[in-house]
Amino acid sequence: MYKHLLVATDGSRLSGKAVTHAIALAQALKAELTAFYASPDYPMPAYADGVVYEPVSKKQYEAMATKEAEKILTAVQLKAEAGGVDCNTLHTIANAPWEAILAAAKKAKCDAIVMASHGRRGVSALLLGSETQKVLTHSKLPVIIVR
Repeated sequence: MYKHLLVATDGSRLSGKAVTHAIALAQALKAELTAFYASPDYPMPAYADGVVYEPVSKKQYEAMATKEAEKILTAVQLKAEAGGVDCNTLHTIANAPWEAILAAAKKAKCDAIVMASHGRRGVSALLLGSETQKVLTHSKLPVIIVR
């Protein structure tokens, strides 16, 4: 059925459930797994009194984002390997995580995406939107949502 799964994670408890599900699915299908993390885009500098205030330089931000991604993705990789699943990792800094997830799945030649639903309902879901919903809307691959 599926030969290569992409699991999108943000390190949260809910995405941890998606990781566990993706590993179990990969074990059952004898599939390969790619764990993916999209760091938020570089924060916009603040302007006040004609002066630009940058919290950190872009280079420092990239280093911090990479360190955080390595922490999250290494945990997924170790868990997958403990379960006998081959696991690669991918990381990017992205303005639109849903686009980055789709690009990562294409780059890794995955045939399905596993991800968590944040569980927003009602007005907050309508106003804030959902990365999961955007992936579902735009993906040409099957998407497995874990709650």
